[in-house]
Amino acid sequence: MRRIKVGILASGRGSNLQALITASRDGKIDADIAIVISDRADAVALERAREAGVDAHYVDPHRKGPRLTEGSESEIIRLLDEAEVDLVALAGFMRILGPRLLRHFSRRIINIHPSLLPSFPGLHVQKKALEYGVKYSGATVHFVDEGVDTGPIIVQAAVPVLEGDTVEILSERILGEEHRIYAEAVQLFAEGRLKIEGRVVHILPERRSDAGFDQL
Repeated sequence: MRRIKVGILASGRGSNLQALITASRDGKIDADIAIVISDRADAVALERAREAGVDAHYVDPHRKGPRLTEGSESEIIRLLDEAEVDLVALAGFMRILGPRLLRHFSRRIINIHPSLLPSFPGLHVQKKALEYGVKYSGATVHFVDEGVDTGPIIVQAAVPVLEGDTVEILSERILGEEHRIYAEAVQLFAEGRLKIEGRVVHILPERRSDAGFDQL
């Protein structure tokens, strides 16, 4: 079975990026991190990529709002295509993807979010969880669609909310599960075991000879 190529979009420190780099290096996923792209020139994620020998690029977003300009999106598409990526993974990428990028990589873009979606999409997730008094939070890997954290769910992990938890403590405990299930989702995609029907992602029992993007 061939290894797929993954392109990462990141805006911050890139801890999930590092987890995928480590999983790839250790042979835990049939995937290579081919390129990392950031909308911030000073993102730690770019430093992590370069230290790991991964091609790293800054793309100017050309605006302060949450959306990329068409020109920035075109540049990201060009870089991902040149790297011949099979799958795009968002790792703390703080921009909303436009329709062109979503169409170009239809059903080949995934994201990790630190809650049990559909609860608490968007920002300040653990603050909301603590304010609502939920007993469980967690993490979700999902396909990306035109909404914010609204795409079909691939895998989830529940994390109990404990007495005395702060935003920082809960976030750190969830982060360990994020690292685990993101690698799991990438491997399921690489094995061709993901099938979308409506909003439901079915995990097929047996791996296929081709990667997941050919089977959706």
